[in-house]
Amino acid sequence: MNGASREALAAARERLDALTDNTSVDAAKLAGELAAVTALLDREVSLRRVLTDPAQSGEAKALLAARLLSGQVGGEAADLVSGMVRNRWSRSRDLVDAIEELADTADLTAAQQAGVLDDVEDEVFRFGRIVASDTGLRSALTDRSASVSAKSALLRSLLGGKAQAVTERLVVRLVAQPRGRSLEAGLESLSKLAAARRDRMVAVVTTAVPLTDQQKQRLGAALAKLYGRQMHLNLEVDPEVLGGIQVQIGDEVINGTIADRLEEASRRMAG
Repeated sequence: MNGASREALAAARERLDALTDNTSVDAAKLAGELAAVTALLDREVSLRRVLTDPAQSGEAKALLAARLLSGQVGGEAADLVSGMVRNRWSRSRDLVDAIEELADTADLTAAQQAGVLDDVEDEVFRFGRIVASDTGLRSALTDRSASVSAKSALLRSLLGGKAQAVTERLVVRLVAQPRGRSLEAGLESLSKLAAARRDRMVAVVTTAVPLTDQQKQRLGAALAKLYGRQMHLNLEVDPEVLGGIQVQIGDEVINGTIADRLEEASRRMAG
């Protein structure tokens, strides 16, 4: 997002954080309601254009949103969306993207409040790797001729009882409403949102053999100091790295042995 949309999204994130800081607000329920609004506006192109029309006053658009959503979603969701349409958006689609992000963030907040956010992060990552390695599963989940109910049933058979409820909700929602994204891109976005919940960056770490707990702690601490933010490690084992380590953070890839990289990190911190 650029310009006005970026500012509007930043304001919406702050309002969501303030709302979910209140323990009386059911973050999971709020997530579901925001997801329903996302589906509505994604489907009704003319409506989202009206709600982002710069020629209309913010107050008029907010009243329209409140009227449309009254009785359909709870007061918190309606107020949040009404506040969002008061702001200017560079593109009408940006509003829908923003509401979808808030829905996912609200679900991740529910996971954080329940103390299972780390589990959700790991499960989303692992599921992404399973999809990447299983072309049959990917085809079944992205087949446009298959019904949403069939895809949802498949996912529930795979994840039900084996993953956190939040993970299941997020993945089912992504598959049911891909909104033009690839499944891989959607899962990566969820992973980044989960990490951002704790103001952490995501590092995909590939090693020839599993790291010990001590190695994981040392690597995480070194990367956190280098990047100035908490670091969540998604761990993979691949014998082809030949005893070394590969760390990918966003677009940056770091290669080398564990000892070499930690030694270099220590020198950079000291110097």
